[in-house]
Amino acid sequence: MNSFFERRYVIAGIFITLLLILLGRLFYIQVIDDRYFLYAQNNVVRRYVQYPARGPILDRTGKIMVQNEPIYDIMVVPKQVKPFDTVEFCKLLGIDKEGFDKRFAKAKVYSPIRASVFEKQLTLQSYAAFQERLSEFQGFYPVQRSVRSYPDSAAAQFLGYIGEVTDAIIKRSGGYYSPGDYVGITGVEKSYETILRGQRGVRNLIYDSHNVPKGSYANGAYDTAAVAGERLISSLDMKIQKLGEKLMQNKVGSIVAIEPSTGEILCYVSSPTYDPNLLVGRERGNNAAKLYKDPYKPFFTRPVQAYYPPGSSFKPLSALIAMQEGVITPQTIYHCPGYYQAGNRRIKCFQGEVHGNVDLASAVAHSCNGYFDMVFEKLVNRRGPRYTDTSFNYWRNNVAKFGLGAKLGLDMPNENRGNLPKAAYYDKMYGEGGWRSSTVISLGIGQGELLATPLQLANIEATIANHGYYYKPHLVKAIGDKKVIKHEYKVRNYVGVDSQYFEPVINGMQSVVDYGTAKGSKIPGIIMCGKTGTAEVRNHKDNSVFVAFAPRDKPKIAIAVVVENSGQGATWAAPIASFIVEQYLRGSISKRPSGISPEYYIDKNLLPEIVLKPADKAKLRADSAKKVKADSIKKHKADSLKQASLKTARNNVAKKSSSSELRVSTENQPELVETGAEGLSQLWFDRLTTTSDFTVVLPKRKDDE
Repeated sequence: MNSFFERRYVIAGIFITLLLILLGRLFYIQVIDDRYFLYAQNNVVRRYVQYPARGPILDRTGKIMVQNEPIYDIMVVPKQVKPFDTVEFCKLLGIDKEGFDKRFAKAKVYSPIRASVFEKQLTLQSYAAFQERLSEFQGFYPVQRSVRSYPDSAAAQFLGYIGEVTDAIIKRSGGYYSPGDYVGITGVEKSYETILRGQRGVRNLIYDSHNVPKGSYANGAYDTAAVAGERLISSLDMKIQKLGEKLMQNKVGSIVAIEPSTGEILCYVSSPTYDPNLLVGRERGNNAAKLYKDPYKPFFTRPVQAYYPPGSSFKPLSALIAMQEGVITPQTIYHCPGYYQAGNRRIKCFQGEVHGNVDLASAVAHSCNGYFDMVFEKLVNRRGPRYTDTSFNYWRNNVAKFGLGAKLGLDMPNENRGNLPKAAYYDKMYGEGGWRSSTVISLGIGQGELLATPLQLANIEATIANHGYYYKPHLVKAIGDKKVIKHEYKVRNYVGVDSQYFEPVINGMQSVVDYGTAKGSKIPGIIMCGKTGTAEVRNHKDNSVFVAFAPRDKPKIAIAVVVENSGQGATWAAPIASFIVEQYLRGSISKRPSGISPEYYIDKNLLPEIVLKPADKAKLRADSAKKVKADSIKKHKADSLKQASLKTARNNVAKKSSSSELRVSTENQPELVETGAEGLSQLWFDRLTTTSDFTVVLPKRKDDE
């Protein structure tokens, strides 16, 4: 009897335990573990992110620089995928089975129950064919996005490009971005990303078990509308931007033009450039790889990243500081014997030209090195040789007020600061007290360790045009329909030189164009004040530099042009600058007394020859070897398939017709194969080839002289 009750309690205990386990499991599934909720939710309600149209970008005249075109990403939720015809699916998307397997495996690794991008950027035409059969492919659905389109294919370095987010960008965004999202990578697309991207929306749809949408969930009560990105109005003028890019084609260098009265950048040319449309669509990756390998570096934004010696274009700035410090006057005379003697160093004027007695204006007009070396020594030696470092740093600080040696704060990424050395740099190089003004005399004529970006050079001209102040240069004129302008772009930045000292320097700069070194670039009816520069580059041909502003009264444009390794400033940079200035001020280019024309400079090829270092040659040879090997393997596989296919065809023909004559060569080079019954003829001549030795040589530039 007792044993019966004991068994009953045991059995009851077992049932109670099982019941508790089941209840606990049910509680865990329904309350704690959300996987099954997600499964059910994904089977009934699907949440779709609505991507807004990215904000358009216009030039200062309202011309569209960037617009949007619709594309479609195909998303996949691996857990929802049912068996389907993968061959037809691949055909519709233009991929192969191997590509399908890789994409699907990647999606499963990301998440079996969350959506991820399976195939990106289908065009409207490709998507139309896929959409007709979408219901056959459960677990796949489209998401409409937009990509950029560039009507003029210009201003690539300013505009930048958008690309898919990386893990690092996702992490920095705090979860705002997800894999497959697009974000600004460079240029204005990056700097103004939060303004251009807009605000994403959400749409919740109900689906049945056949993957057919049945309408909005809760009548759209939980949906939010996408808000398009703000419109940006650029400061660029596309007419002179496109002209500048034409003038600089087949050349290495930069053009920057600024409106002095606002700091708005009118022209922003980096050469060589590229077509921004190449970085849109499914071939974007291949095109980007080619551009990255281009030895002339089209992704390098020269207006703000390239460093150049200012050369003689620095001389007006030096004269302004000297007058402000009282070491010279406009009437100060220097006798130029064709050189300047600084200690035991003799610095020649260009080509040893003897200028004789020169004052400030004529020294600027004829670019006398001796005069400005004299000015530099007066500034640095004013406290005596024992205090060279103190006087030098004082000179340096005055130069820095013009924006050299520091970032100007452009509203673009990756701006460089140039190089304006401190006394500590020379103390480290020569030892404290081991150097004098004669040691660094080349700084007085814009050479030596002094380096500037084209933006900084143009900003100096805007400062001279304004008689002592500049507005911070910027590339975006206004934001949105309200045309908001940042406050920092309305602030005047003074350089510490009284306005009275600018007229003598401007007189000299006008003479440069009227009868001096740039007289060949004089514009009929427009007074342009400028300064040529022939900046020496070690082991290379000189850089051609020209800076200017125009007109003299109420200037509307300040410009800097650099053409790398091309020679004198008057030969290349000055004419190019004059065409940009006249086009902007007049809307056309007149016939010049000197006979120069834009067509000559547009057609001229000045690309420097690429000289590869031994390490680069070895890498190029190794890359080529890998490619040859890969191509050989690929070709071998193709040949094998051809052989198998040929053998099958031959056997089939032989069986079908005994009257047919089949003749196949067994030699290494197959002959013509004929089949009488089928009328089939095929010439098989592919042969596997390999190479054990090769040399890669980059083509030299064709001599246009």
